[in-house]
Formats: sequence, structure tokens, C-alpha cells
Amino acid sequence: MCDLRLLKVHKVNIKDSPETMDRFKNRISTLQTTYKIYYQNSNAMQSVASNSVDLVVTSPPYPMIAMWDEMFIKQDPAIQKALDNGMGYDAFKRMHKTLDEIWNECYRILKNGAFACINIGDATRTVNGNFMLYPNHSRILQHLLEIGFTSLPAILWRKQTNAPNKFMGSGMLPAGAYVTLEHEYILIVRKGGKREFITAQEKHNRHASALFWEERNTWFSDVWMDLKGTTQKLRDDTVRIRSAAYPFELPFRLINMYSVKGDLVADPFFGIGTTMLAGMAAGRNTVGFEIEPEFSDAIHDRTRDIVNIAGQRTSDRLDRHIEFVNTRIENGRTFKHINENYNFPVVTNQEKKLLLNRLKAVSKIEKNTYEAVYSQTSQPKFSFAPETFTALQASSSRPQAKAKKKQLKKSSLAPVQLKLLG
Repeated sequence: MCDLRLLKVHKVNIKDSPETMDRFKNRISTLQTTYKIYYQNSNAMQSVASNSVDLVVTSPPYPMIAMWDEMFIKQDPAIQKALDNGMGYDAFKRMHKTLDEIWNECYRILKNGAFACINIGDATRTVNGNFMLYPNHSRILQHLLEIGFTSLPAILWRKQTNAPNKFMGSGMLPAGAYVTLEHEYILIVRKGGKREFITAQEKHNRHASALFWEERNTWFSDVWMDLKGTTQKLRDDTVRIRSAAYPFELPFRLINMYSVKGDLVADPFFGIGTTMLAGMAAGRNTVGFEIEPEFSDAIHDRTRDIVNIAGQRTSDRLDRHIEFVNTRIENGRTFKHINENYNFPVVTNQEKKLLLNRLKAVSKIEKNTYEAVYSQTSQPKFSFAPETFTALQASSSRPQAKAKKKQLKKSSLAPVQLKLLG
């Protein structure tokens, strides 16, 4: 087991082998994160200490979606009998009973003030000739409230499709058709009261983990319509189908919204590791549980590209902020604050210490365990001389700001060149 003092410093409260002890040393001056995968059922996550996790981000198998029947029946064979007898609602209830055990474990491992973000979709299914909506999101939320979580406003993820068969029922004839089901939910709950950042180091890290003002306005909207799925580059198409992975951007946003750098994120339905990859890109530790060991090769394959993916995502965030700055200046608006790491304008004082750490390398340090290392300095191509925006900061009138604006040329930025180690 690792030195508990080192684990406390780096917020990695998971049990591990003695071989990894040395790798937790000398981390105070560097940002370095660890990722551990357990191939076992997450209804008993004994490897994770109680009150040790800062955030849960996950998406469980959806009850009453046929592709998941086999998995649920393995947990409770009575589900097969219910389906065979045309008792769809009984099968629905039994499937959720198997998930309840995992939500109980999530509550145990989360710290007070920590969040859980659960992506879940409702299901439609015809059982014994009866077409019905099975409300997975409300059933899960009900149990989360019963075990002590506080419910917060959820996010509606609109997954639009132009498929000609998306309409259900009798088409153009009244009283026989059903509306489309093109959205999923991201349930957001918290354990206990608000999280507190007490020490100077905690407060500094929180500010360094800030979002851009314009990102906040999009990400904290209760409806996400801009989130697109991504193609999973997996060697085995069967694995891709069985994993039902959500797009990288979904956990990436949630991790940045509800945790800070160095936090520990848990995913009890690990799948092909999308939450881990998002954690790598965001500088958070991750522990995951997956019942299908066959996914291990696909997970490892995906770590080979994450340095480049993370580098591009970081560059995109900075590019978009520069574009936002240009647009705001062109519209005659002023900025009162300058970011201390990049020397470009930001809207609020809370963004002044924001730093997007570049992922430098990811390596496999032992079986089912990875380590990531990050740069602690701002990317030179996105940094500007301290005096570049002094006039803008001091200016209070729109004509002066427009006259003195400094255009940031997005086209002049060189592409990111990152190397994956290990």
C-alpha cells in the first residue's frame, strides 16, 4: 500500500501495490496524476476508501434497452422470467435494484460536498404487445434522494437525429403516434453541503482550475444541443457496440465543471475508459470499475492517442477564447482583467489565474495503472507580452478600446506537437 501521506497530498485515495510507491514522490512541485482500473463489479468498491472521491462521472447500462438485458439477467436471473412473462415493469424494477447497490457505493466513497453526474436515458420498449416509456432517469433520481443525495438542476442532452424511422407509431394518423425520444439526462447530485476550499493552496488551485466566462455560459446551461458524438476508433466493432460510450466532450465538461486539478474522479461503469481519458486531459486522477475485462485492450489503445487529443482540446479552448476576445473588442467592448499566465484579457477576476496545463506524457506503470505528467507553464504560442493589453484594461470607453485593440491572429498559431511516452 502506498504511503498515506503521499496519497493525501495527491488525492489518490485508492489501494495500490508497493511497486508504485516511489512514483508518488516529488509531486508537490509538479502536476502528475494516476489512473487505476479494476475489472470487477462496482457494487462493492472495497478498493476505494470511504469519503475519498471528489467526483463521480458515469453512465450506467440503461434498463429496458435490449442490448443490456444479458448483463442485467446475469445479476438477477428473475429478470428473464419477468420478460418472458410479459411483465415489463417488473423487469424494469429488478434491473434498477441491481443499479441501486452501485449508487449506494457511490455515496459511500464520495466526500462531503462532492458531486455525482450520471448520464442516463429513458427507454421505450414493447413488451407483451404494450408499448411503454420506462423512466430510467426518475427511478435513479428517486433512489439517490432516498440514500441522502441532494438533487440539483439536471442537464438535458439533446441528441438530434434525422433518421427517417425516428417517429414511432402510426405516422400521420391521429391518436396513434408517439413523440420522438431524442434526449438523455445528466443527473447532478451532491453529497452534503457545499464544498469548502480553506487553505491558500486549495484556493489557488481552485482559481487555476477556473473556466473561461464564455465557457461557463455554455456549459452551465440546462440544455446541451452542441454536444456531438465522436467516432470510437476501436479495433473490435463488437466492443464498440457493447461499450455504448458517451462522447469525450461530455465527461470532459463535467470534470472541469465539478472538480479541480488533482481531484479524484470515479467511474463505476468504466466501459472503454472515456471518463479516464477526459480526466487525463483535465489533470484529474481517475479510478474506474468495469465488469468486462475484454475491454482492456481497447482501453489501452485509446491511451496511445490521448496526449494529442488533450493537446488539441486545450488549444481549441484557448483558440476559442482568443476568438471571443477579438469579437468582443471588435464590438467596442472593454476588458477589466488580464490573465496572469497568458497575459490576454478575461471578463472576470476569477479567470486571472486560470491555467490550462498541457498533458506531456502518459505511461503505463503497471497492470491496469497509468500515470500522466503535465506542464506547469502556459503554452508560449498563446502567451502575450504583459503590456499588450494594458491599454484595453485601462480603457473605459468603447471608442478608445476599439482604437487601441490588439488583434490576436489565430492563423499564426503553430499546431501542437506532442509526444506520447510509454
